[in-house]
Amino acid sequence: MTPEQAVLLSIGICAAGAVVTLLLSMSKSLSGWLSFLTMVASGVLIVPRAVQVLTSGPANPHHPEAFYTLGGHTLRLYVDGLSSIFLLLAVLIGVCAALYSIVHVEKFPTKSAAMYHPFLLLFVGGMYGILSITDTMWFFCAFWQLMTIPSFILMLFESEKPGIKGAAFKYLVFMEAAMVAAMAGAAMIAGGPAEPGLAYDFDVLSEGIPALVATNPGALTGCLALFLVGFGIKVGMWPFGQLWVPDAYAAAPSPVTALISGVMSKTGVYGLMRTFLWLVPADVLGQYDMSRWGMALAILGTITLFTGTMQGMKQDDTKRLLAFSSVGQLGYIILALGACVALVPSGDNRLLALAAIAFCGGLLHAINHGIFKGLLFFSAGSLYQATGTQDLNKMGGLWKYMPVTGFAVLIASFGIAGVPLLNGFVSKWSIYVATIQGSTSAKYLAVCAIIAILTSAMTLAMYIKFFGVAFLSRQSTVVKQQAAKQGNLEVGMTQQLPQLIMALLCIVIGLAPGAVYQVLGQVLNTSRQGFAEKLADANTMSAGATTGLFAIGGGALYVPIVIAIVLAVAFVIVYTFSKQGGSTRKSGDAWLCGYAREEECYRYAASNFYGEIKRCFGWLGGNPRPQTRIKED
Repeated sequence: MTPEQAVLLSIGICAAGAVVTLLLSMSKSLSGWLSFLTMVASGVLIVPRAVQVLTSGPANPHHPEAFYTLGGHTLRLYVDGLSSIFLLLAVLIGVCAALYSIVHVEKFPTKSAAMYHPFLLLFVGGMYGILSITDTMWFFCAFWQLMTIPSFILMLFESEKPGIKGAAFKYLVFMEAAMVAAMAGAAMIAGGPAEPGLAYDFDVLSEGIPALVATNPGALTGCLALFLVGFGIKVGMWPFGQLWVPDAYAAAPSPVTALISGVMSKTGVYGLMRTFLWLVPADVLGQYDMSRWGMALAILGTITLFTGTMQGMKQDDTKRLLAFSSVGQLGYIILALGACVALVPSGDNRLLALAAIAFCGGLLHAINHGIFKGLLFFSAGSLYQATGTQDLNKMGGLWKYMPVTGFAVLIASFGIAGVPLLNGFVSKWSIYVATIQGSTSAKYLAVCAIIAILTSAMTLAMYIKFFGVAFLSRQSTVVKQQAAKQGNLEVGMTQQLPQLIMALLCIVIGLAPGAVYQVLGQVLNTSRQGFAEKLADANTMSAGATTGLFAIGGGALYVPIVIAIVLAVAFVIVYTFSKQGGSTRKSGDAWLCGYAREEECYRYAASNFYGEIKRCFGWLGGNPRPQTRIKED
């Protein structure tokens, strides 16, 4: 079985599973377990073939597999290294989301499983299709709808709550607008000679670009602009992300939001990478200046990462905080892509190597974001189940009752902030290296790098608030009431396991980045088309599974064991000095000037954090407005 056949069969399995889970939806437990097993079955088909592609290359390097022709349009799928890595991410988070959803749906006694599990499977099946389809028009539209409509219905799962319907319909409008923009971009450069049914095939469009640049370069500019708008909307790029992402992410059930943020947004990343690095042939670089697009992407990515993170710092609602944070983190990926596109046209071997580092950093951050943001949305769902609220101001002291969820949130928080020895540091450090050293060719990259580094500190501050208020602060009234009523607030094993798997991946990637970068190098080696061929040849980075990353001139990019030793020595020194005075540690209740200790107003809440930042950057928008927040019962 070829990888393309495996993907098509997996889509069929998801569709068949949707029918079966619909018929058996009277039993939420049975329907949920069948949904999970269906997702596992699709993964069993995809994972070995994706690994095969990454190790041995595509089954048909120059001939995508055709399956069906309808109305003069041919359904062709193609799985190369780039498709494979995103398909693996979709399988990982899809399986974890299906497992988490089994009990999650049961927590809603008035809701039918028929409105959840079937559409979850169709949603994932649509993403499988988008990540492997070569048609950019009608079959692209079909898979886009298979991805969009089920996710829209899932978003309406709790439609009786204020704000849910409005958020869902806004999401639908933006997704359809994104699709129209992407299809219009393809239409602008179509029309060259092609076999019947392949006029809008990706390879055909790519082959026609040299002639188009020679006669009408403006058409390529318009095409890339439309692709940027279409896939930029999907990613949540500024200014589009702030318009739909926070409301949509807050409206959807937490496992669905994990899929939307962790995988669906990556279909936009995949689209941007595919169009800006794989669509334009390398031999047109002398005739068409792609570095301008690199600058546009880098600047838009920098604005996105800063505004998204700054707006996230203002939030007190768990899912809205995570939503704005998603916008910010996706900005890092766009910045990395922009740096890569800006440096490739130079032709200088050193800059090409930096472009390869930027691409690998951006791709790894896409994977990392899927992992730690999926984990954080699962954890937000666990917090909601335990407390009945998404308001951080009503949480506190949950570490005592939810140690597993607390550990997972801690790891994810450090990972997303880029703390050394965790996965986010590896990808962000690669982006910093590429942008800072690449600024010798493109001066603006240095400014982008500085803003990105400062934004990482803001991200850490945001998640200190998220983790500290929810788990470490004094117990809130709501937590006390829920603990008295339920006893154990920790979620069950089927919901702990997805969180622990993703937390473990955050640690493993951070400690063994060399192994991951070897896989990323294979992504380029097994996807030799367009600029990617230049990147594959220029990728001089060496990586050992345990030794770390080394780049141009043998300089170390990141060696985990050295960082671990430095941190351990620093800890021992500080600890030793702290014991020199011989004083004993004492603990006691805080003095509240005689006021009642248990009053909520004397507890440090989420709204008390970063007041000056909120005041100084109020003009950025994203200020919490009660009428737009998803209210809890």
